[in-house]
Amino acid sequence: QVQLVESGGGLVQPGGSLSVSCAASGSISSIDVRAWYRQAPGKQREWVATITRGGYTNYIDSVKGRFTISRDNAKNTVYLQMNSLKPEDTAVYYCKAVVAGSEVWGQGTLVTVSS
Repeated sequence: QVQLVESGGGLVQPGGSLSVSCAASGSISSIDVRAWYRQAPGKQREWVATITRGGYTNYIDSVKGRFTISRDNAKNTVYLQMNSLKPEDTAVYYCKAVVAGSEVWGQGTLVTVSS
């Protein structure tokens, strides 16, 4: 089994930066894809970014050029560096791992962008 734990959320002013992390434990070698999603108040959860085992990355258009997904394989951790944050980036951020075709989710971490 794989377990995911997010951390690093908090309050940041518009234009600021924040990094959230997702640490994995368990059957790490079986993880194929890692991704970040977010769910804003009153909205459906949306995909934000993906990084594959081979390091391929992809982003939703609204965060391209502002967010960067990366991974540290030694620490079994995936990061989402968020720059130039906007109020509309406010959401609970969730990480997801795809393991042998099944999805594993973390508990989420709240990011609030407000002055």
